Amino acid sequence: MEFPNSNLKEEKMTEQINRRKMLGIIAVSGVTLGAAACTQKSATAGSATPKVAGTPRQFFPTNGPDTAPEKNDIEKYPKCPYCGMDRKMWNHSRHLVHYSDNMVDPTCSLHCAAISLSLNLDRDPKAIYAADMGSDSKIKPLVNVDQATYLIGSKLKGTMTKKSKMAFASNSAAEAAMAEKGGETGDFGQAMTEAYLSMANDTMMIRKKRAMKRKKMQMKKTS
Repeated sequence: MEFPNSNLKEEKMTEQINRRKMLGIIAVSGVTLGAAACTQKSATAGSATPKVAGTPRQFFPTNGPDTAPEKNDIEKYPKCPYCGMDRKMWNHSRHLVHYSDNMVDPTCSLHCAAISLSLNLDRDPKAIYAADMGSDSKIKPLVNVDQATYLIGSKLKGTMTKKSKMAFASNSAAEAAMAEKGGETGDFGQAMTEAYLSMANDTMMIRKKRAMKRKKMQMKKTS
């Protein structure tokens, strides 16, 4: 026997269940971003032991504000805070993000600089610097990315990525490298877009390489 309002009741119940599921998904997906925001506020407030979910170590800077981070940057910031790579070894691809509160993210590559900009959404970058791949110096000098030309997708080996994205202070130097190594030139915005587009594949590649490295180290210990 069917009641006149039975279908209406079932529709309302289904709607309530779907709404609860959606709220649950939003709540779960918001945990990471919420934790990151809380962590930044806790760190700013000077809390000794802020409580956060996950492992966002990059939100606990070991260095204070720096008004001129581009000066002697490798000496001051020898390691990338995101991957731990040596910035002197990878000086040709290193980047430096200087935020408006004078906090600094010194990275090994554009890949890790992209991670920094994603995580620090409430910090405005005052300046972003990249190594000048066109320089003959052993330690490549930094250039403001607003004045740089990037060579994207060339045969130059990329750092933390399969698709190379290297900065040049001189547009003519970038074009000369393009004539020899291929790829295409673009500005910082185009290079950053490519960094985000390749983030998924690059992350999987990096995790695979690191897993293999850990396995080899473990084999050496047990042999």
